[in-house]
Amino acid sequence: MDITIHQVFLPYDDPHASLAFYRDTLGFEVRNHVEYGGMHWITVGPPNQPGTSIVLHTPEADPGITDDERRVITEMMAKGTFAGINLATKDVDSTFEQVQARDAEVVQEPTDQPYGIRDCAFRDPAGNMIRIFEVR
Repeated sequence: MDITIHQVFLPYDDPHASLAFYRDTLGFEVRNHVEYGGMHWITVGPPNQPGTSIVLHTPEADPGITDDERRVITEMMAKGTFAGINLATKDVDSTFEQVQARDAEVVQEPTDQPYGIRDCAFRDPAGNMIRIFEVR
């Protein structure tokens, strides 16, 4: 089989703040910006990986969930417990300094984990956990 990761989905509650974080703070390029049928989503991704994207969307963008489920998602987003993504870099300390300098919310400074990786963590403006691993 030849299977790759094409897109992942992360919710947002403020499109401008999310766009600024992923584009300006992380340096991702904007691939698509769509408003359709009352829904709004933004697709971003690393410039050196044109086949892999993050789709930023509002909880309302999924017509298959109930109002109660949307409420729970919104509450979990506010707590920072709903969604997250793991990213990778060759130099986590340098990446951490650059992201922190752009006023991102720091959750964890670069740390050598007991299970063999070095990583750091931030929250995006919607509360999503962004972990950045060092790949050697």
